[in-house]
Amino acid sequence: MSTQPKRRYTLEEYLNLERDSEIKYEFWDGEVFAMSGGTLEHDRIMGNLFDLLSRELRERDCQVFTNNMQIKVPAATPYRYADASVVCGKVEVERLNSNDLLLNPVLIIKVLSRSTEAYDRGDKFTYYKSIPSFREYLLIAQHRPHVTHYVKQAGDQWTYGEINDLAATLHLISLGLTLPLNDIYNSVDFGRSG
Repeated sequence: MSTQPKRRYTLEEYLNLERDSEIKYEFWDGEVFAMSGGTLEHDRIMGNLFDLLSRELRERDCQVFTNNMQIKVPAATPYRYADASVVCGKVEVERLNSNDLLLNPVLIIKVLSRSTEAYDRGDKFTYYKSIPSFREYLLIAQHRPHVTHYVKQAGDQWTYGEINDLAATLHLISLGLTLPLNDIYNSVDFGRSG
């Protein structure tokens, strides 16, 4: 029994595929990966976070971006998709294939799914570290209250903490604000997402 080899794409083929498709794709080393659709709980968490961050940052020089904004990642060209990101100060972009690539996020957020969790915690995080402005990374579980919070320290060292209690708060150092986990998980049904 023979297996078909995976199709290899050039960067130009990938950019054309991405431009002409309603589906979001990521490109790595000639392979193209479809970004799967989210669950109801994923969408609720992202809606809650977008509302919380937008409200808290309204009077500051920071902007929140959704999963439609592509992020240029030097170690994994040309770009990656996050669920959300935040830029403080002037927003810097690079134009590629009629799209703007965000160059300077300080915070990147991913809501974890079973199919991408290992990648988001491992290789993708390693690639994101090549973004000079990147300071904080949030990985948010959707099947239980659980947030992994990475913070960049001096000397390019990263520390992390885990929060598992809905009554707890999350302090975002790069933004100087605190978010209650209960607000992040507002209306999330953990029984549905298991």
